[in-house]
Amino acid sequence: MIPIPTPHIEAKKGEIAKTVLMPGDPLRAQFIAENFLEDAKRFNSVRGMLGYTGIYKGVSVSVMGSGMGIPSMGIYSYELFNFYDVENIIRIGTAGAMQEDVRIRDIVVAQGACTNSAYGEQFDLPGTFAPIASYALLEKCVEKAKESGARFHVGNVLTSDMFYGENNKSGFPKWQSLGLLCVEMEAAGLYMNAARAGKNALAIFTMSDSLVTGEATSSAERQSAFTDMMKVALETAIEL
Repeated sequence: MIPIPTPHIEAKKGEIAKTVLMPGDPLRAQFIAENFLEDAKRFNSVRGMLGYTGIYKGVSVSVMGSGMGIPSMGIYSYELFNFYDVENIIRIGTAGAMQEDVRIRDIVVAQGACTNSAYGEQFDLPGTFAPIASYALLEKCVEKAKESGARFHVGNVLTSDMFYGENNKSGFPKWQSLGLLCVEMEAAGLYMNAARAGKNALAIFTMSDSLVTGEATSSAERQSAFTDMMKVALETAIEL
């Protein structure tokens, strides 16, 4: 049994809320804590992966960076689900649009997450596992997205192990042809960990760039300006 604190999270029991928002960038976690949470207290800074717990509209909510890629998300979400009694993780990240009608700055809610990763091989299944969101989180998030008035889409996404890759140009059109909305790097691993732990997970993305048009936002905007997604996630979190 791994003791608390864990090798990657220095929080004590009770310092992390039942629902955690997880952006990839720890500075985005800090931005959310400083701009949306009351009485936010930092519970983690190990390896610079900042985590905070505070109050949003009277409800305790935590926010913590996940890092980039399934291995990083896999470590943090596993420890949160299995050692810190976290029930819900909502990933709030950026992604690249893969369809013409998905524009930069649009929100995508990931109903399912296809992947080119071998992460699922650890479960030694006799077939292919389909990582999907928890329906209760998905339903509530869609409701909040509608209320927000933000432009959003719901559907399947691609979780890729590669940001730069030899088969990106040839491989992505094949995924596009199956209607996948966008590409990112963490959701499938999060969904698998949630399923294995019997917990709940959802991934929400703001489109930071487009593989179709070539448009892109700046790194500064990705860190702090995608507030529609953040508000939708927070409004979802307080009703869980």
